[in-house]
Amino acid sequence: MNSTDQYQAQDLEGHTVVITGANSGLGLQTAIALARRGASVTLACRNESRGAAALETLKSRVPGATAELRIMDLSSLASVRSFAADWTGPLDLLINNAGVMATPRILTEDGFEQQLGINHLGHYALTGLLLPQLREASAPRVVSVSSLAHKRGSINFDDLNSTTRYRRWTAYGQSKIANLYFTMELDRRVKATGEQLLAVAAHPGLSNTNLTAGMGTTPVLDAMGGFFKLFGQSDIAGALPILHAATSPLTSGGDYSGPDGPGETRGKAVLVAPAPKVLDPAVAGRLWEVSASLTGVTFPDLPAA
Repeated sequence: MNSTDQYQAQDLEGHTVVITGANSGLGLQTAIALARRGASVTLACRNESRGAAALETLKSRVPGATAELRIMDLSSLASVRSFAADWTGPLDLLINNAGVMATPRILTEDGFEQQLGINHLGHYALTGLLLPQLREASAPRVVSVSSLAHKRGSINFDDLNSTTRYRRWTAYGQSKIANLYFTMELDRRVKATGEQLLAVAAHPGLSNTNLTAGMGTTPVLDAMGGFFKLFGQSDIAGALPILHAATSPLTSGGDYSGPDGPGETRGKAVLVAPAPKVLDPAVAGRLWEVSASLTGVTFPDLPAA
């Protein structure tokens, strides 16, 4: 199914939503679908002009939508802190969607390898800083967007920032499995306290978005970008698992949504299984503590499970 219509029936009037990286692709399509259901949607974007264009697109697609743009750069912890500090009132749904893929080695403002810093650490910090506002909602949910690449990923605690040796796809896989370790550990900690917050994850399969734009230009990378364009499903279809994770009433904490087609590359959104190593609480707990140390963000009153 290549339509988000199946996730537009439930009324979300009065629900507040933050979507990172909502200026294009999966984030924008998710924002449009949720706005159609009556949610108040905040596009959290790094680039103001692109964010403004996305907001205009959303409002043209959903006349009367309640939506706004707020600037946030996940590569800057100061920007993440500023965004969270400005948020007042309950937050029903946080969708940690923004990401970069297989980029050249670049350091964030805080000295983190860019893929780890944006894809994982920035979202870890944002979730922790918004936890008080999530707790104000009656049934809050946090959705973290991972990737099929997590299956080849692992956490290199000895060289987390790829200082000794940088391989762009290895770093990407590490950041995407980090999204899942974070989701599972957040779920464990929330369940230990008895809180109602749901921590879930999703992946879009093989989707044709502008995620490949940051990879740079080489013959191999150009060919890979062409592969995504030729064989990837649309961003509308790729958003379906995110919407499934964000809105399905049958979703439980720790669930992972993805396409049901061959190799989970495309298809209708269903529950899928992450790589078994994602369920290792020792690795997830260690990554949580390292992330807290690197970002200075702790989750108040949310002790280890």
